[in-house]
Amino acid sequence: MPSDTTAPGYPTLPVEPIPVEASAPISKKAVSASSGKASFYGGNLGGGMCSFTGYTIPAGTFGVALAGVNWAGSANCGSCISIKGPGGNSIKAMIVDQCPSCPVDLDLFEDAFAKLAPKSKGIIDVSWTPVPCGITSPLILQNKSGTSKYWFSMQVMNANEPVAKLEVSTDGGKSWKATARKEYNFFENSSGFGTDAVDVRVTSSKGGVVVVKNVSIKENSKTTAGGNFA
Repeated sequence: MPSDTTAPGYPTLPVEPIPVEASAPISKKAVSASSGKASFYGGNLGGGMCSFTGYTIPAGTFGVALAGVNWAGSANCGSCISIKGPGGNSIKAMIVDQCPSCPVDLDLFEDAFAKLAPKSKGIIDVSWTPVPCGITSPLILQNKSGTSKYWFSMQVMNANEPVAKLEVSTDGGKSWKATARKEYNFFENSSGFGTDAVDVRVTSSKGGVVVVKNVSIKENSKTTAGGNFA
């Protein structure tokens, strides 16, 4: 079963090149179309490895945990896949957790599994393919407990496309500094950025960009962007 852990602007493209300091490359580890086996479990947003505490999966979308081989260091957190069951019917599910020791490829929330087959089946054959989440409401930035000017930890929720990287500027966008994505889906800088507010640039796996200005780094705070990836 998935692990239980407590570690928890409209789209804007710069007109001119912006210097980037120590920028990490966009992840190439997005989940790909495939087929395999699926089981189900109770589901856990706040305690799941994607650390989506306080988040509600959009209506019409279900939750799913990835087996460890597909985890890719939380790179797939918040992305969506279309899953087809043995009867040919399909659902859309958001990746919200990891199942490191699962004997299957996908571990669905119980209500998701029930849409594809009777729960008495236990394990079923499925196929899946990446799809946009179809989210039109804005991105949400959430700070981890302990975040301050001396230690930076922020996650992105409610993204319409998989999030590849998060960068921070303290000089009004003249330069951007990279953060490191952790297994529990927070982007961190162990030294912090030395200010009480920063500009944040979020890039999707498809190259979409959302910039959010003057974001507070107060611990546990949330900031809603002006939009989402196109």
